Amino acid sequence: MNSSYMAKSSEIERKWYIIDAAGKPLGRVAAAAASILRGKHLPTYTPHVDCGDHVIVINCEKAILTGNKLQDKVRYYHTGWVGGIKEIRYNKLMAENPEKAMMYAVKGMLPNNTVGRTSLTRLRVFKGAEHDHAAQKPEMWTQEIK
Repeated sequence: MNSSYMAKSSEIERKWYIIDAAGKPLGRVAAAAASILRGKHLPTYTPHVDCGDHVIVINCEKAILTGNKLQDKVRYYHTGWVGGIKEIRYNKLMAENPEKAMMYAVKGMLPNNTVGRTSLTRLRVFKGAEHDHAAQKPEMWTQEIK
């Protein structure tokens, strides 16, 4: 009888990848980042173990939203106070804080459990092309993001 391989959290070696979001759709970049954070690109992927890698997303301000999403898409959040529902349109969010827009997109693509929450801690998002993780020797993510 063949047994399936199950990764153990103590055996995992994490790598660092850079994704350049310039000129690419925000959602496609977020989907690629979420997949790397979960470890789905690895042959040793195990669903219940946090076996993903670190991701650095650069040039978030140059990510594009297709169609009319820039004008129509709205992010709703609640302050915790009575009647405290707030909204922010994506044209304002992308102009003021594009890193937050990318974080929201990636967070929505990760599972809502402890694996997803710990995976999100390995995501670093930067507005421009510079990042401060050169010491980790990150590699560029070479697979195509349409």
